[in-house]
Amino acid sequence: MAGLLSRERTVAGPGFNRWLIPPCALATHLCIGQAYALSVFNLPLTRQLGVAKSIAGDWRLTDLGWIFTIAIFVLGASAALFGKWVQAVGPRKSGFTAALCWGVGFLIGALGIRSHQLWLVYLGYGVIGGCGLGIGYITPVSTLISWFPDRRGMSTGMAIMGFGGGALIASPLSDFLMRHFASPTSTGVVQTWVVLGIVYLVFMMGGAFGYRVPPESWRPAGWVPPPEKAKVLITQHNVTPGDAIRTPQFWLLWVVLCFNVTAGIGVLGQASAMIQEVFKDRITPSAAAGFVGLLSIFNMAGRFGWASFSDKIGRKPTYMVFFALGTALYALVPLTGKVGSVALFVACFCIILSMYGGGFATIPAYLADVFGTKYVSAVHGRLLTAWSAAGVLGPVLVNYIRQFQIDHGIPKNQAYNITMYIMAVLLVIAFFANLAVKPVADRYHEHAAPVGGPGDRRVPA
Repeated sequence: MAGLLSRERTVAGPGFNRWLIPPCALATHLCIGQAYALSVFNLPLTRQLGVAKSIAGDWRLTDLGWIFTIAIFVLGASAALFGKWVQAVGPRKSGFTAALCWGVGFLIGALGIRSHQLWLVYLGYGVIGGCGLGIGYITPVSTLISWFPDRRGMSTGMAIMGFGGGALIASPLSDFLMRHFASPTSTGVVQTWVVLGIVYLVFMMGGAFGYRVPPESWRPAGWVPPPEKAKVLITQHNVTPGDAIRTPQFWLLWVVLCFNVTAGIGVLGQASAMIQEVFKDRITPSAAAGFVGLLSIFNMAGRFGWASFSDKIGRKPTYMVFFALGTALYALVPLTGKVGSVALFVACFCIILSMYGGGFATIPAYLADVFGTKYVSAVHGRLLTAWSAAGVLGPVLVNYIRQFQIDHGIPKNQAYNITMYIMAVLLVIAFFANLAVKPVADRYHEHAAPVGGPGDRRVPA
């Protein structure tokens, strides 16, 4: 098995069609993208004991919110910890490992729900599943950039759009399975998690064994790297992961990703409950599940569309659009609830989520532009610690400010307003962080010659 999973066994032969790689990446990302549909389970889990309604001993929504928070925190931490390992062993072995963690995480989580032990759900879905999320997320990045150096944004967008689109499948599927397995004595969540764990394990294994890496020095036919220009954020040099984190550019991009994610992830984690509370008695649980699915469509479309668009206008201008437009939309959201416009509320979040997804898909290409392509998976893994921080900050802002507002007599349909204004402020800060990104100083380059030239003597950190 070790030989079958080795990087050497995945080197493509002559004439291999590079367009066979994106479907493998999608197989991984569509599965782990289920994390964005986790809010579909929140309300059923608050009545796991009472089934028809919550009773004493049932879990609270704030307690359940930590499942998503832990999973996203571990995603970023594991991506940073295992980034170099993923780069070294190749996509097949790392994809195989991610599949095991994600599938087993669901099964352990189901056991925790069945025995009503929340710590087991935190361990299974949050920690073990979170490792599957982190390793699976970065697995295809350097492989796709290697196969598509001429279309960096589009290639990473193709894969990472699967993570945004995972909820499009998982949300209605989860709703269907829960209703299928539901009974007077069960919400159907346990059985649903078992089915999902097994299905995701099978599909992710298929993706893992389909990966191939290009031979050394391979380039697309007829493609010539563009000449490097001063003050342009596309470098022909490489920066090691250890040196990358010493540059101001890395930390500016860390802030860019962290605040962009914070502004969207809290909404995604509570999307189903939020729309039901803002528009009380007008939105059914099934309609709320549909809202989660609709957000997934825009999240997914934004990952491919915005990332491809960034190939034309550049990464930095693309993020400037995200933050300027996003600030205006978050400031508008409280008004949509005040006037009772479901359509405007949904439209605002659809656009916001398209840019949220676009930010995720564009950041690997942004990193390749700034730090070079050689160590992009490892650098990307370290940058995803920003996602970990946002995975705590976003849900905490949404969940705990909501609870604080409710405890002080604010109606549920107005309990999210302050949070929306805070999100707008975060995007303003991110706008100026992105504006400050400049080309990396020569002293951080791995060698003075362009990629592929002599002098590559340093050992990456």
